[in-house]
Amino acid sequence: MTASDDADWVRPAGTATDNEYDVAIRPDGDRWRHTGLLVAELAAGESRTVDTGSDEYIVLPLSGGGSVEVTAGNDAGTLTGRASVFAGAADCAYVPRNTTLTVRATGTVRVALCFAPATADVPFSVVRAADVPVELRGAGQCSRQVQNFGTPDALQASSIIACEVITPAGNWSSYPPHKHDEHRPGVESELEEIYYFELEPVPGAPEGADAMGYCCISGTDARPIDVRAQVRSGDVVLVPHGWHGPAMAPPGYHLYYLNVMAGPGAERVWLICDDPAHGWVRHTWENEPLDPRLPFPSEDHQTIDHHEGTPRT
Repeated sequence: MTASDDADWVRPAGTATDNEYDVAIRPDGDRWRHTGLLVAELAAGESRTVDTGSDEYIVLPLSGGGSVEVTAGNDAGTLTGRASVFAGAADCAYVPRNTTLTVRATGTVRVALCFAPATADVPFSVVRAADVPVELRGAGQCSRQVQNFGTPDALQASSIIACEVITPAGNWSSYPPHKHDEHRPGVESELEEIYYFELEPVPGAPEGADAMGYCCISGTDARPIDVRAQVRSGDVVLVPHGWHGPAMAPPGYHLYYLNVMAGPGAERVWLICDDPAHGWVRHTWENEPLDPRLPFPSEDHQTIDHHEGTPRT
C-alpha cells in the first residue's frame, strides 16, 4: 500500500471545486457512486439553483451567521444560520428529487448541499435546530458530540443519511475504527461516506494558528485501502470502503466534520461493524466520565447521553 491512496481519496480545500462551489463532490459512476456534497460561501442576496433530478438533497447552513431561504418547487422555508459549526445544531431542509432547488442567502452564510440518489418520493420538510437530536458519545478522550440532523430518526428521506460530529481538542473520534461496506441484514449496511472538515483553535491560541487534525482509513485483506490524512478546514476525505477512524483532534484544535452517507441498499439504515482488533476499547469507557467541555455550546440543547450503548461513529 502506498501514499497514493491519499491522492485518490483526500480532497484538500480548493482542489474539488467548480465555478459555483468551494467544494463540489459528485458521484462519478465508477468508484464513487452514491453521495455528493456541494459547499458555497454566499454573500447577502446571493443564490444557487440546482435541478435535483434523480437525487434528494439536504440543505444545511454551516457558518457565517446568515440565514438561508430555500425554495423547492411550490415549497419554501427559511433556515436560521449559526456563527460557526461549533455553535450547536442548525436548521436544515430536505428537498425531494425532480425539483428545482434554490438557496438564497440573507446575510453572509456558508451552506452545504448534501445529496444522494433518491429511491422514493419524499415530501419537502424542515427540521429546526431545537429538534435535532444531539448525542454525547464515548467517554474520556474518546468523548465527542454528534448532531443527528439527517439520520433516519430525525429526517424523513429515502436514502441519504447525514450528521455532524464535534470532537474537542485532544480527543479521538470515529473510534474504534469501524466499517459499513457490506450488506449484512441487521449487522452492517453498505454505505459510502463523505467527511467534510472544519477546525477551530482553542481560546488563547496565537493569531494564525495552523488548526489541523487527522483522519485514517484502513482496508481489509479483500479490499485494501490506506489513508493517513492531515486535514484542515475545507478538506474532504472520501470513504469508499474499509475501516475508517480514528479522526483525531490534536491538543489546541477543536475538530468538526460533516458526514454524508448513502448506498445501494433498499433500506435506509446505518449499521456499523467495529474493527475486531480494536473494538475492545469501548469497554474501557464504562468507568470514565464524559469530557466536561461537552456539549458545544454550553446551552441546554435536547442532549442524549450515549456514554455507552449502541456503537456509532
